[in-house]
Amino acid sequence: MNILFLYTELAGYFLACVNKLAEDTEYKVHVVRWPVNNEAPFTFSFDQRLSVYDRFDYDASSLEKLIEKIHPDFIYCSGWIDRDYLKVAGKYTKRIPVVVGFDNHWKGSLKQHIASLISPFTLKRIFNHCWVPGEPQVDYALKMGFHSSQIIQGFYSADVDHFSAIYHHNKELKARRYPHRLVYSGRYVPYKWVKELCEVFYELKTEHQSDWELWCLGTGPEEKIRHESIRHLGFVQPEQQADILRDTGIFILPSTSEPWGVVVHEYAAAGFPLICSSAVGAASAFVKEGQNGFIFKAGDREHLKQTLLNAMNLEDDKLLRMGDRSHELAQSVTPESWAFKVKQLTQSFHHVRN
Repeated sequence: MNILFLYTELAGYFLACVNKLAEDTEYKVHVVRWPVNNEAPFTFSFDQRLSVYDRFDYDASSLEKLIEKIHPDFIYCSGWIDRDYLKVAGKYTKRIPVVVGFDNHWKGSLKQHIASLISPFTLKRIFNHCWVPGEPQVDYALKMGFHSSQIIQGFYSADVDHFSAIYHHNKELKARRYPHRLVYSGRYVPYKWVKELCEVFYELKTEHQSDWELWCLGTGPEEKIRHESIRHLGFVQPEQQADILRDTGIFILPSTSEPWGVVVHEYAAAGFPLICSSAVGAASAFVKEGQNGFIFKAGDREHLKQTLLNAMNLEDDKLLRMGDRSHELAQSVTPESWAFKVKQLTQSFHHVRN
């Protein structure tokens, strides 16, 4: 069976999922992808079992011919931003699973209300299923006209095996000496709130005696706050992060807008206590208040400050147990469960057609 993904910007976690699917020789996986984002310059090595096509090598006509040649049994389309993707996907709606993915939350904006009104004449005519990361996106999917039976959850998955191996490798080291370092990983842009995080941490270090540090991974135009206990490490390729994961102890994602945030799942699988803002979608799946982390009100500096202080004052044994709980929660979504959903949906359509 030929499985086709019409994708925008690739990420390593997505490749972990399609690689898992491609391990089954019954499935041939094809990925059309946009170029790499300069603000997240990941380098990818593609599995030889994948067929990967650069989107901008194809205009509307040649893209249609490519997909006719692939003869797909399943199509996934990454959102609705690429009109050529929509045009070609709509030709297969009545024959195979044609699935749209998005991570938007329903916020009740005018734009979203208009989208929900026109969806029966647009998206619902192209797609017979949608695949979303989790519960925060389900409400939007329902308002777009998808029936609950057409909504699949669990589209975003970390490379759980990779991060679980790091968890097991570091567990004894952290039990001996727990690293008192917070870690942020993401772009340096306003909505990620990394500048405000650094400012609040700076204030805490000024007001309280503490051996904790803050390490920040990423790149972007946002100003970098300098302090002897704050390190800016730049963009680090995922395969080069093992030492950082070994030497840090609590993960934080303070965004004021974050539809999901696979990085939360990654650090959960690696056994980290987690601090997330209330805007982080992935917190709904991977953060249980007080069990493995904390959720603070997005955009609230004082709440962030108190949450950081509370976490930094915890005993090392408690932090270690919280990390264990994070690792447990991370197993709820994996590349294996992701691949199974593709197979399940494809096979169900195949049996109906035959």
